[in-house]
Amino acid sequence: MPRLFARTVAPADLGSYQQAMRRVLTCDLITAARPRTGVLDQVLRWADELAADLERLFGYTLVATTGHVRLVRELDALDPTQRQTFSRRSRPFDRRRLAYLCLLLAAFQRSQIEISLADLVGRLTPTANAVGGLGYDPTDGTHKAALVDVAHWLVDRGALHLSDGSLEAWAAGGEQGDALFDIDHEVCEVLFRPARPVQHLNSAAGLLSDPLTEGSLRERAARRARRLLVERPVVYYADVEPVVAAVLRGRGVAEDLARATGLRVERRAEGVLLADPAGTFTDRPFPGRGGAVNRTAGLLLAKVADLLETSLAALVVLPVPPHAVDQAELVRLVDAGLPRDGVVAELAWSGEPSSGTREGEASARLEVPLVEHGRWETMIHELFAEFGASSFGGAWQQDPYGLLDAALDLLTELSLVRPVPGGALVLPAASRYRNLQGALPERADGGQLPLGLSDTRTPDDALPSDGAPATPEEAGAPATAADHTPAEGN
Repeated sequence: MPRLFARTVAPADLGSYQQAMRRVLTCDLITAARPRTGVLDQVLRWADELAADLERLFGYTLVATTGHVRLVRELDALDPTQRQTFSRRSRPFDRRRLAYLCLLLAAFQRSQIEISLADLVGRLTPTANAVGGLGYDPTDGTHKAALVDVAHWLVDRGALHLSDGSLEAWAAGGEQGDALFDIDHEVCEVLFRPARPVQHLNSAAGLLSDPLTEGSLRERAARRARRLLVERPVVYYADVEPVVAAVLRGRGVAEDLARATGLRVERRAEGVLLADPAGTFTDRPFPGRGGAVNRTAGLLLAKVADLLETSLAALVVLPVPPHAVDQAELVRLVDAGLPRDGVVAELAWSGEPSSGTREGEASARLEVPLVEHGRWETMIHELFAEFGASSFGGAWQQDPYGLLDAALDLLTELSLVRPVPGGALVLPAASRYRNLQGALPERADGGQLPLGLSDTRTPDDALPSDGAPATPEEAGAPATAADHTPAEGN
């Protein structure tokens, strides 16, 4: 069977090609300055090969010019972890900022090459005030702060170039404060590329690819499987359509992606993942020395591993709710906020999100142990007692429950736990991190809590179906491929 990727790439250049592939898959927009100088040239070298391979492997479209590279994805599901794509200083945008972003992009006229901040505000104000519950009040500091965050987001991606003035001076309220921007219409265009015209949608599910059917071709199922592998930290067979699970269980699809990206395949009884030994193929590195939340999450997993080894029989084992249930609820929540005015009813797309199974066929339910809220709270108190509250940084030393919630949110995004009423289910991939070890710093380093990895090597066993911890391929397993690589605008 011929290779599906890099057909014209020489073996000596394969590493460079793989790095370019990883860049395209993990960066929402590549410009001369983003994510850093030199990356654009590196990717443009392989633009033709990448465009062909991304379409063949995933059904994605690569938009590449001399000034930017943008990957337009085909989405199979809504992803709540994508909120970090729209953020500034690690703070995700709220609804106001997202609305201002859309209104500002709509305000740029194609014939314009520059615009002042005062003109932007003048165009934004009436359109925002026409939206019930939104509005823009120039005397409201929260409104001005939201506009500044959105303008910075556009500047960071090259849609706007600040040629004069200062956003901060304008936000401070000075009478002379203003700013002048050059508009890059090509970047503005690629930032917003919906799968269907939004005025023809009456549900957010219309932005997703069509669900698989019983008559779907195997290659279409294989594309779906490849997309899942690069977009999710781990793919559990119980979470996908049976035809996709069958593809993932077979050899070839995951291995092809490993060769195309330079990642490593890890298989277990419950699923498969792509792991990155360098820890760069993700927007949420784990484990690592990132911050108190990251390290606390790792220490909690180590305590969970001890609990599973010593008290598994005392834990309740429950089925994991199907991924399709989460999707249906997420679609419902998004649709509840959709405006109904302006939708062209005659052309409106209608349909339901995929149930994840074919008619008459159901995926086997994954059953895993439940760790109750009380046990999680006991664990966080044990960590505070063991390391001292000050070891967790000033932001959390008086808020152990807030730190616990943040750590569980991170583990949820990484598909390591699954929150349910009464606690959180421990998913099989969590056992990859059973050998994480915490240690206090040998010297003062600002109250940060380091996280070490043991050197213990253990066999690469499959996770047993009862959810008991399995030994990872190596202690301190590398970060997995992210489930939230930037994918906005598709």
